[in-house]
Amino acid sequence: MSKNKHTLPLDTATFKRVRKWYLLALAAIALTVIFAQVLIQRHLNSQLDDSRVINVAGMQRAYSQKLVKEVLLLKADGNAAQRQHIISEIREDLSAWQKAHRALQFGNKEAGLPKEEDDEILNLFHKISPHQLAMAENITWLLEHSQDAGSEVEKNIEAKVGVILENERIFLNMMDGIVNEYDERSKKQLQNLKQKEYFLLAFSLAILLLEIGFIFRPLSIQIRKTIKNLMDSQKKSDENSRKIEKLYQEKEKSLEKLQELNFVIDNAALFASAKNDGQVVFISRKFIELLGSDEQDLNRPLSEILTSDEGQQQYLKEILKSNRKNIRVEEIKVKTEKGDELWLDMSIIPMHQTSLEQSVLILCSDITERKRNQLKIEQLTKQNYDEIMRQKQLQASQIVEGQEEERKRIAKDIHDGIGQMLTALKFNIESINLKNKDKTAEKIAYLKELTTDLIKGVRTATFNLTPPELSDHGIFPALQKMTMELSKLTGKNILFENKTHQNLRFDSLAETNIYRVVQEAINNAIKYAEANYILLTLNHSDGILSVVIDDDGKGFDPQALEKRPTNGSEGGMGLFFMKERIGYINGRLFINSAPGRGTRVTINYRTEYENEEVGQEVLPQ
Repeated sequence: MSKNKHTLPLDTATFKRVRKWYLLALAAIALTVIFAQVLIQRHLNSQLDDSRVINVAGMQRAYSQKLVKEVLLLKADGNAAQRQHIISEIREDLSAWQKAHRALQFGNKEAGLPKEEDDEILNLFHKISPHQLAMAENITWLLEHSQDAGSEVEKNIEAKVGVILENERIFLNMMDGIVNEYDERSKKQLQNLKQKEYFLLAFSLAILLLEIGFIFRPLSIQIRKTIKNLMDSQKKSDENSRKIEKLYQEKEKSLEKLQELNFVIDNAALFASAKNDGQVVFISRKFIELLGSDEQDLNRPLSEILTSDEGQQQYLKEILKSNRKNIRVEEIKVKTEKGDELWLDMSIIPMHQTSLEQSVLILCSDITERKRNQLKIEQLTKQNYDEIMRQKQLQASQIVEGQEEERKRIAKDIHDGIGQMLTALKFNIESINLKNKDKTAEKIAYLKELTTDLIKGVRTATFNLTPPELSDHGIFPALQKMTMELSKLTGKNILFENKTHQNLRFDSLAETNIYRVVQEAINNAIKYAEANYILLTLNHSDGILSVVIDDDGKGFDPQALEKRPTNGSEGGMGLFFMKERIGYINGRLFINSAPGRGTRVTINYRTEYENEEVGQEVLPQ
């Protein structure tokens, strides 16, 4: 072919050379036009994205104004149905507003918004985000408390609306700045496109000038260059032949290395290949050793080699025969010829998908040890679960026992106290003889005293149930009322001291349990410790509520608390359930006592109180 080129006429060679330059020049012009069109289309797409961004940014202003209007309507409208409709609209607008705010910064494919990369615009969004977040949080708070009532809630609503209005004004001004920045960026991009268009126009004109000036050069120069290029091509062809020979030798070496690698895989990996009918094409030596088979048994189907169990063999046959396009991964339990059970993590890879006769490649991992360990973990987990359930059943039975003891105690107090006094009242009324005026006057005076004692007994029984002060006013007034009532009813010197000089409200469950534990501690001091002086002290510091009950009773041995009390132990069940109640609210209970030295009961509870009436001193009523 090289010889034919050298024997071409001079005019033919010249024509081909000129034709090549023409084609190159036309191709350069065509590429310039195509490049210009690509630039224009990219700019149009960019302009389309910018128009979407500016539209969404403008909608942000409208959404913020609409949200403020709806918040004001929600505040003013008293109609329940209308308020519910407004709340629904606020939720929808707030969600769309927040979603658009995130999309302007981080992009959204559904809305066709790209991720913002401009540092100046991102800085503006960083400045506006606190105001947007403040509006969103306050609107969310109004939605959550829209159904609440009370003067405090009304004040909070007024404050929240004020915050929303103030941030809305700043948000609108800053959003105008962002929209203006988007518009300015779009103008800069348009100006940049114009400059590129001018450059491409100048480039096209330069190509035309070069075509006119350099295509028709002297033919001798063109011929010499053509001949020179042909000679250089011949040299390169010879050099490439030598390179191909070298590559062929390297290929032979790679083939030898591949054979060595195949030998290593055959003795180190678990893999096999089979035809569509299940017949074995190849199986690694390590796989054969793991399954306990001989190389003489490889004429059997692969499913029979993998397992001796008939059910597993049938399952594997169905898997291997089915034509698949995707890789299938399964954990399969197999049984070897020796009776050992193995777990294999099997990957079935289809091969020759374009041909009618499909084959499969099977890669396996021995996961028997992992499965055994997993079974042990499941057994330990089940044992742990059973132990937890046993503990919960024990706690439930203890709670039932405590409730039953509380019922028995209330019944005993009513029977021994109120019941006997009512019986005595009945007998004394029946024994009154109006004819004997002296005896009648004495019995009436006794009946008055008995009625007074009866009223005290009824008040004591009802007070020991649930006092209204606990739910209405909180733990502090309830404990103060309890000490005053018990002091009047029992004649004991029971004092109350609130070192916080204010009323704090806590979680209702925490208040109820603390009240019951304090009530039990004071009743124990009166009933079992025979105390004459009891001091109840409250203190709140560093988020911890501390309740201390001191008495001057006979005390007891603290080591008795380490044993599980029985229902018959005097005061034992009460102390046990005091610990249980404090444990329910994640509090701490400390009991310090010694025989003959009184008792101190301390309750510590980490608080997250709901509201605080600062400066409201708790005074005796």
